[in-house]
Amino acid sequence: MATQKQLLIAAKILGISGLNTDSTEEEIWRKINAKNDQSDRPQETTSTEVAAPIDREGRLPRSHQDREVSTRESDAWVPASILPSPIKQDGWEFRWVRTAMLGQSDLANVSRKFRESWVPVKAADHKELSVMSDLDSRFSENVEIGGLLLCKAPTEEVEKRRKHYDKVNAQQLESVDQNYMKESDPRSPLLKPERESRTSFGRD
Repeated sequence: MATQKQLLIAAKILGISGLNTDSTEEEIWRKINAKNDQSDRPQETTSTEVAAPIDREGRLPRSHQDREVSTRESDAWVPASILPSPIKQDGWEFRWVRTAMLGQSDLANVSRKFRESWVPVKAADHKELSVMSDLDSRFSENVEIGGLLLCKAPTEEVEKRRKHYDKVNAQQLESVDQNYMKESDPRSPLLKPERESRTSFGRD
């Protein structure tokens, strides 16, 4: 059942004047019902049915409650990155290839990447990037930003390259371990075998 305070709030929302804390609940209900009758609502309201913007438990609907509006993460502004990311494509890997460094062209690096199956991306194929290429770019139809050229290569070729360098790194580590162990002397090994330390007293 709604309290007098809640009824006064409902009457105020409905625009009913002439009520105060000295008004009885019956008087407030009477004016609320009269106001509802004037609005030609299809259902008649009684003292047990709350026609005001409060329910039977005396709670205001969510539309009338003051609640803090939270900002979703997707609505937050995020600064744009210098190098945009293209939409992923099945079977292709993207990367930025260096074309210049400290104002000097690095065409040798570009040629090497081309031989490794990397090909420049056409700007017309990736309109979602919304970028303007360098004015002095040698690749006018491609995407070049700050001396970096957007390229792509088949995923299979990228995986082959990754496996090759993983093998090279493993061989280098093995070589380092072998050279390290060459310096080891049996009388004073560099790496002592792990074993449990036991303390004994007296003769064995």
